Amino acid sequence: MRLLIANGPNLNLLGAREPAIYGTETLADVEAACRRRAEAAGAELDFFQTNHEGEMLDRLQRDAPEADGLILNPGAFSHQSYALYDCLKALSVPVVEVHITNIHARPETWRQHSLTAPAAVGVIMGLGTRGYVLAMEWFFDRDQ
Repeated sequence: MRLLIANGPNLNLLGAREPAIYGTETLADVEAACRRRAEAAGAELDFFQTNHEGEMLDRLQRDAPEADGLILNPGAFSHQSYALYDCLKALSVPVVEVHITNIHARPETWRQHSLTAPAAVGVIMGLGTRGYVLAMEWFFDRDQ
């Protein structure tokens, strides 16, 4: 199995950006946990982050068709990117959207809606960075 994990804007700042909201784990910590789980399952993992919408679209269009699943934390793209939604809808690979926080409980109303979630088979939110590994587990269980 090959999984692609894509991270959107500002996720490179995990651990430093608003740790009271997002926690103290870094994106490198998240990637290491995901790589450990992938290795234990005998799976390949491609993990990346970008702050640029066009780069996200290019990477997904290029790499997602070769994957068995896409785990996406779109960050703020989830609230404003119709282009990302269209890209996800064009992919034939199943997508699980992940959010570290529960976007429905966030005080900013614009954060409470995901434009990209309808293109996903499921959404994991509010469980911290553990959501990434939980998404991986779904793909591993689905494959059996």
